[in-house]
Amino acid sequence: MFLQKAWRTAAFGLYGLTQFTKSGFQEHAKKFKEEDMQIRMEGKNCVVTGANSGIGYATAEGLASRGATVYMVCRSKERGEAALSKIQSATGNPNVHLEVCDLSSINNVKSFVSKFSSDDKPVHVLVNNAGLLEQKRVITPEGLELNFAVNVAATFTITELMMPLLEKAAPDARVITVSSGGMYTTPLTKDLQFSGSNFDGTLQYARNKRVQVALTEKWAETYGKKGVGFYSMHPGWAETPGVAKSLPDFSQRLSGKLRTSEEGADTVIWLALQPKEKLVPGAFYFDRAEAPKHLLFAGTAKSHALIDSIVDELRSLCALPAQTALT
Repeated sequence: MFLQKAWRTAAFGLYGLTQFTKSGFQEHAKKFKEEDMQIRMEGKNCVVTGANSGIGYATAEGLASRGATVYMVCRSKERGEAALSKIQSATGNPNVHLEVCDLSSINNVKSFVSKFSSDDKPVHVLVNNAGLLEQKRVITPEGLELNFAVNVAATFTITELMMPLLEKAAPDARVITVSSGGMYTTPLTKDLQFSGSNFDGTLQYARNKRVQVALTEKWAETYGKKGVGFYSMHPGWAETPGVAKSLPDFSQRLSGKLRTSEEGADTVIWLALQPKEKLVPGAFYFDRAEAPKHLLFAGTAKSHALIDSIVDELRSLCALPAQTALT
C-alpha cells in the first residue's frame, strides 16, 4: 500500500511537470483546431459556479464573448458584481447575470436552485467550477467538512436539482465538472468527510476531485438517455487566486511555469461548444482530448465500483428528494 501510494505521487508529479504546466499546454495547442472555438452561443443559457475569479471567470467571459446568456454563481456579491461588470465591458454582452449563493451551504444551494428554477428557463450548460482547498479541518454550520461541502455536496446538489432545467435544453444540454489532476493520487473512498485524526486538506481535495470524476460517469449512465451530456475535465496547473492562496509553496515553486486562467478554462469552453456527437459521455478531458482517469499501476480503477454507495450517502447527507436522486 505504501509503495503504491509513493508510486502514485511520483507518477503524478512527473506526469504533471511534463503535461500540466504552461509548456504542456503550448505543446498540446499545436493540435488544436481554430474552428472548434468559433461556434456561437446566442440563445443558450449557461450557469457557471465560482465565476468571479480564476478559471470560473475565464469560463464565464469566454462563454459571454460567444453570445451566451451567462449566470455567474458567486459567494460574494461585491466580488461578483465587479467581475460581472468587467465581463460585460470586455465582451459587450449585456446578458450576463449574477446569482449570489454560498456553495458551502446545501440549504443555500437549494434556495438558489429553487429561485432560479421559478423562471423555468432551460439550462444548456452547467459548469461546476467552484472549488475549495482548505488545509485545516473546518466544519460548516450544517455539519459538513468544508472542502467536501463545496467540492462534492454542492456539486451533487446543484446538478441533481437542475436536471429538469437541463432536460428542457435537451438534446444539447451538458454538465461540465472542473476536476483536478490531483485526483490521480488517490482512489475513490467512502470516507467522504475525512474522519481520520490526521486531516490533510490537499489529500481531501484530491479525494473530492476523484468523487467528481466518478459521479460524472454515474450521471452519464443514469441521465444520458434524457439528452444531457456529462463530462469532467481538469485544467492543468493554472496560476489562479485559489492556487496562490491554498498552495503557496507550489505556486511559488512553479512561478512562471503555470498556465493562465484562460489556458486552464480552454477545455471547459471547448466542451461547451462542441457538438455532443464529438464527445464521449462520462469521459474525463484534458487539453481538448479525452484523458485517462487512472495512472498506470496506480490501483485506483477498481475503486469506482464504490460510486453507487457513495451516491446513496450523498443523497442522504444532502437530503435530496427521491425523485431527483440517482437510481
